[in-house]
Amino acid sequence: MTAHYTPSRLSIIVPVGARRSDLKSLYAEYKAGIDAIGLPYEFIFVIDGPRPDAARALDELIRSGEPLTIVNLTRCFGESAALMAGFERSTGDAILTLPAYHQVDGSDLRKLLAALESVDVAIGYRFPRAGNAVEKVRRAAFHGLVNFVTGARFRDLGCGARALRRQVFEELDLYGDQHRFMAILATRLGFRVAEVAVKQSVHDRHSRIYRPREYAHHLLDLVSIFFLVRFTKKPLRFFGMIGAITFGIGALLITYLGVERIAFDVSLADRPALLLAALLIVLGIQIFALGLLGELIIFTHARQLKDYRVEAVIHYPESEGISSSAEAEPAAGGRDIPHPTSSAVA
Repeated sequence: MTAHYTPSRLSIIVPVGARRSDLKSLYAEYKAGIDAIGLPYEFIFVIDGPRPDAARALDELIRSGEPLTIVNLTRCFGESAALMAGFERSTGDAILTLPAYHQVDGSDLRKLLAALESVDVAIGYRFPRAGNAVEKVRRAAFHGLVNFVTGARFRDLGCGARALRRQVFEELDLYGDQHRFMAILATRLGFRVAEVAVKQSVHDRHSRIYRPREYAHHLLDLVSIFFLVRFTKKPLRFFGMIGAITFGIGALLITYLGVERIAFDVSLADRPALLLAALLIVLGIQIFALGLLGELIIFTHARQLKDYRVEAVIHYPESEGISSSAEAEPAAGGRDIPHPTSSAVA
């Protein structure tokens, strides 16, 4: 059972980084799309680091009467930090994150908000998507790797247009470049996530060749997401498996060397394989112990870790003279839905 969701106020957070379009024209496009939704709203621009031209353009908008909130960060902290800084100063119960450059058509923003009727997070994906063959191959390779590693199925994690219920941001802890994987992290926390097709902006024709260092950074981010999604609650499953395999290889190798020495009188002196076998055994034990230590830490904090999410709690009304045992306090994160009947089930 899903309760009707109608936000009373919308907060639009726009992180302004190195890549940005003309903020005045971008704001006009976004504002036209938001005005069509018909909800009270606030715009929050977060300037990530010293960017005088961006600050000057936004200041001119404020002087012209536009009700904007501008947050200036002391240095470049990254888009994830900028989003969190904007959220901390937001007041809406629905959050819309938008890029500081032309990426999606402003007239399609209402689709993202409408999707919150049935999900907690609506991620935009540009369709149809423009781009040359190299960009298509790069996108397919990236999303294929992400889907393989995390088990998720997303098509446009690079899209910065997202709609979220406020509770999602309250429970997400973003840092580094994890904004790209916001949908995956929300899924891990038990939130309902869906992709919504939005029209790509006609101005979104940015062809970019990434430096090898950036590819390395993205790969490391993916590794961290892999651990967060798969093994945060069960570290022994990962480290124990690797430790057992490493220990097993070392044990088999040292057994083989022992049989050679006993049965065939093969000398063990100056045998690098003996040293390798001993190292593998010790390494396997250490990796296994690392997983066991992580498991003990998880166990000691198990009461603070919520491994589930309640969608709704249905209350049965009290019958005359009979207190219904089903009537209880609403669970954290769930909606309190009264049962439509007027009498309790006997």
